[in-house]
Amino acid sequence: MTFHQFRHSSGWKFNRRVLRFLLWRRRHVSDTAFLFIVATVIGLLAGAGAFVLKRLVAGVSGLLVAGLHSMSANWVLLIIPLAGILLTGVFCRYVIRMKLAHGVRQLMKNLSEKIYRLRAALTVTPILASTITLGFGGSAGSEGPIAYAGAAIGSNLGRVMRFSPRMMMVIVGCGAGAGIAGIFKSPLGGVLFTLEVLRLPLSTVSVLVLLVSCITAGMTAYMLSGCTLDIPFAQGAGFDSSLLPYVLCLGLFCGAYSLYYSHVMKSVGTILYRISSPWVRNLAGGAILALLVFLFPVLYGEGYGTVGKVINGDFSTLLNDSLFAGCGGQWSLVLFTGGALLVKCFATSATNNGGGVSGDFAPTLFAGCMGGFFFASLLNGLFGLHLPEASFAYFAMAGVMAGAIRAPLMAIFLTCEMGAAYSYFLPLMITATVSFGVVRLFTADSFFSRHSDRNNGLVARLRDLRKG
Repeated sequence: MTFHQFRHSSGWKFNRRVLRFLLWRRRHVSDTAFLFIVATVIGLLAGAGAFVLKRLVAGVSGLLVAGLHSMSANWVLLIIPLAGILLTGVFCRYVIRMKLAHGVRQLMKNLSEKIYRLRAALTVTPILASTITLGFGGSAGSEGPIAYAGAAIGSNLGRVMRFSPRMMMVIVGCGAGAGIAGIFKSPLGGVLFTLEVLRLPLSTVSVLVLLVSCITAGMTAYMLSGCTLDIPFAQGAGFDSSLLPYVLCLGLFCGAYSLYYSHVMKSVGTILYRISSPWVRNLAGGAILALLVFLFPVLYGEGYGTVGKVINGDFSTLLNDSLFAGCGGQWSLVLFTGGALLVKCFATSATNNGGGVSGDFAPTLFAGCMGGFFFASLLNGLFGLHLPEASFAYFAMAGVMAGAIRAPLMAIFLTCEMGAAYSYFLPLMITATVSFGVVRLFTADSFFSRHSDRNNGLVARLRDLRKG
C-alpha cells in the first residue's frame, strides 16, 4: 500500500468513526446538551493554550533579559525588540505564510462576513508568532493571538461535528471568549468580550454555553498556573467613600488620555501601513519600539510584572534598567511615569502595526496603571494630598481600557477578576463609566473599526493602481 493510499484509508476510517459517533449522538444526546459538552472541551483547550502561551513568552523573555543591569542603561535593549519584530515578520511571511496581525479585528471581519471556518493551523500559529513578538519585548498583549487561536479551536471542532452555521457562530464565539478568559483568568471578562466587542447576536442558551466555555477556560488556566493571579491586588480595609470626588476626576483623566491613546494608535498605524515594503515596515516599527523600550524599559513585553508591583505599592523598581536608574525622589518617579504614559501608545502601535503579532487589551491595562499612579502622585505632590497611589493605579486600569477599547463592562469585570478585588467594584465602575462617557462625547466609532482601516484600504488601492 502506498503512502497516499494509507493516508486516504486512514482518513476514511477516521471519517467513518466520526459519522458513527455523530449518528449515535443524534439518537442519544440533544443538540443543546451536546453544545454544552463541546463548549467545555473548547474551554479546556483554550485555557491550556493560554497557559502555554504565557509560559512560552515568560521563558523567552527570561532568557533574553537575564543579563540586564538594573542600575544602569542596557544598550542591548536597542537590539532585542527590533530583532523580535523582524523575526516575527520572517516567521509569518516565509515559514507559515499567513497574516496574523490584528487577530481580534480579523476575527470580527470573519464573523461579520459569516466566515466561520478557520484554518486548523490557526490553533497554533498565533501562539508561536506572539511568543516571538512578546518574548523579544513587543510592548503589547497576548489576548489577540489567543482569542484568534481559541476561535480556530472552536471552528475546527464545530466543523468535525458537522455543526450548522448558527451553531458554528456560537462555537467560534465561545472559543474567542474562552481565549480571553484563559489569558486574563477572567471568565466574565471573556463572556463580555464576545458580547461587547465581537457583538455576536446570541440567544439565552448561547450565552449560557459561552459562560460554560469561559468559566472552564479561566479555571483551567488558573489551575495550571498553580492557582495564582497575574496581578494580585493586596486589598486594604476597603474603599473609602471620601475619595469619590477624586475617583470621578480620575475617570475624566482616563477619558482624556484614552482619546489621546486612540488617536496616536490610529496615526502611527496609518503611517506604518503607508510603507509598501514589509521589510522596511518591520524595520521602522522595530526601531521605534526598540528606542522607546531602551528609554523606558518598563515598556518591555506585556508589563504585568510592573503592574503587579505598582498596584501593591512597590514603586522603587520603575526606574530600573534605564538611563534614570538611581535617580531618587518622588518627582523623578512622577516625570518618568508621565513619559512612559505618553509613549506607551507609540510603542504598542509600532508593535502591532510594524509586523508584530500581539493584542490591544493588555497595553491599556498597563497604561491605566501608569496613568493612575501619575494622577495620584501629581496631586499629592502639588496639593499635599494623601491619595492612595496604588489603589488609583488599579482603578485607572479599568478606566483606560473602558475608554480606549470602548468596552466598559468588559473593563470593569476583567480588572476586578484579574486582581480578585471585588470590594473595589464601585470605584472601578465609576472610573470606567466616566472614562467611557468622556470618549463617547467626542467619538462614536469602535476601537476596532477606526478611520485608519479606511485609510489603509485607500492606500492599498492606490498602490494596486500604481502597479497596474
